[in-house]
Amino acid sequence: MSIITNINKAFDHRIRLGIMSILMVNEYADFNMLKELIGATDGNLASHTKALENADYIKVEKQFIGRKPNTRYSTTKVGRAAFKKHIEALEKLINKK
Repeated sequence: MSIITNINKAFDHRIRLGIMSILMVNEYADFNMLKELIGATDGNLASHTKALENADYIKVEKQFIGRKPNTRYSTTKVGRAAFKKHIEALEKLINKK
């Protein structure tokens, strides 16, 4: 079995890796929180959250707070499991002697 078998291509990009890292340690994060923490543009963040949503790794909830729209993200069970497997694969790769 290859040492990189469990490395997930969905998490290759630093923005997607950042999104998942933030969501793994927070119950949820809204668009502005992710944008601020990652330092991504609106368009970049939107396209990467869409890719993770399409893979069923994150859930998107849209609501209004007062009159302002708010988009909030959280991980799915599938996403949490896939990300944990990805991190474990990276750790094995790093610790390989």
